[in-house]
This record gives sequence, C-alpha cells and structure tokens, in this order.
Amino acid sequence: MSFVNPTREEIKVILENTKTIAVVGLSENPERTSHMVARALQEKGYRIIPVNPNAAEILGEKCYPQLTDVPEPVDVVDVFRRSEHVWPVAEQAVEIGAKVLWLQSGIINEEAAQLALDHGLMVVMDRCIKVEDAILMPKKG
Repeated sequence: MSFVNPTREEIKVILENTKTIAVVGLSENPERTSHMVARALQEKGYRIIPVNPNAAEILGEKCYPQLTDVPEPVDVVDVFRRSEHVWPVAEQAVEIGAKVLWLQSGIINEEAAQLALDHGLMVVMDRCIKVEDAILMPKKG
C-alpha cells in the first residue's frame, strides 16, 4: 500500500499543536530554501532547532549535529535532506519521541515514512511546511 499524506484538516491540527520544529539540514546560507522556510516559521512564532553538523548557530539558535543531540522535546522533525538520506533521520525522530516526521517538497522515502508510522509518528511527505502553515494557519504567532 502506498503512502497517503494526512488530510488538510489533520495537517492543520498538527500545526496548531506544534511549538518546536527541529529542522534537519538547515543551511546557514540565507539564500537556501531551508533557511528561508525556517526563518519564516521562526517569525510566525515556532521554536526552530537547527540540526546541521557543520554549524554552531543558525538563526540565532544553537545548532546540533544530529537529532539525538537535541536536549529538549521536539514536536516536528522537518527534513531538508535528499530522499536517500532520510532513513537515519526517521530512526532518530523515533528515538527522540518526535510527534511528526515532515519531509519537505520533493523529498519522498516511503520506507522511512513507514518506519515513523509504525512507531506512532504522523508523517507528511513531499509538502512544504511553510506553504501549509501559510494556507492553514494565517494568524498563528
């Protein structure tokens, strides 16, 4: 059976209940999509936790090498990594007890999605969290 994203109403509930978003693959470069998306979410009031082994700080927040290094609870793991690199991120999302694994536009890994689903996480795949937030949560923050 192939993966089906949550409905728009379910995505709205995810966003309503999200405070902390760990952004895996967040770039220091302000021209990169990951940076623009994370900055926009931060400006809307979400707590952004950068996950990038090559940076100490991004968007004014301490950066962590991997998800398992993040010392606080994470609601959503937002992934900006190529599809073939998602499996270990999904494993770590399960390990830290995240509620949602969110794979950005163009990122598809059904095996990683199934792993997360099997461990009770909700999964959104091949969708931009910033776009969904703008459509469904125009007044958050």
